[in-house]
Amino acid sequence: MAKLVSKVYGDALFETAMEKQEIDQLYEQVKLLKKIWNDNKDLAELLDNPRIVKEEKIQIIKNIFSGRFCDDLTGFLTVIVDKGRQKEIPAICDYFIGIVREYKRMGVAWITSAVELRDSQKEAIEKKLLDTTDYVGFEMNYKVEPEIIAGLIIRIGDRIVDSSVRTQLENLRRQLSGLQLS
Repeated sequence: MAKLVSKVYGDALFETAMEKQEIDQLYEQVKLLKKIWNDNKDLAELLDNPRIVKEEKIQIIKNIFSGRFCDDLTGFLTVIVDKGRQKEIPAICDYFIGIVREYKRMGVAWITSAVELRDSQKEAIEKKLLDTTDYVGFEMNYKVEPEIIAGLIIRIGDRIVDSSVRTQLENLRRQLSGLQLS
């Protein structure tokens, strides 16, 4: 059910963005909304409180977001609250961000390395990913995990390329433990 709700509302917001040619503006604002929502659990709890009437909740949304977000997004949030779907705001944000990325052919890459990568290495990785995928751009996310020893782990969506030494050693260990000595 939650997936259906996020799709319906996310598609409606996307159509509005397309009609008004505000894809980039709404994309950035929805990413910010998601961060605000995740960082302020009290806001979600306040809007979920059954003792607060719907009209007060809508006024809270207007007070917080009017002037900070475009009128379309603020109005959209008031509709969500009016319909009692405020718990779905993070899922709606995720869905909207996903369809905008798909529309713009933007990928999200998660790169794990054993050491901090230099800027030239990061540029080379991004260039290689652009050359080997259908994406026209990437949102690059880097993480350092010394436990992988060396190499890289690259994740794009549900695809993972793991060239870490840790994984290679684990694979070698499995192969060797499967051997029978005669």
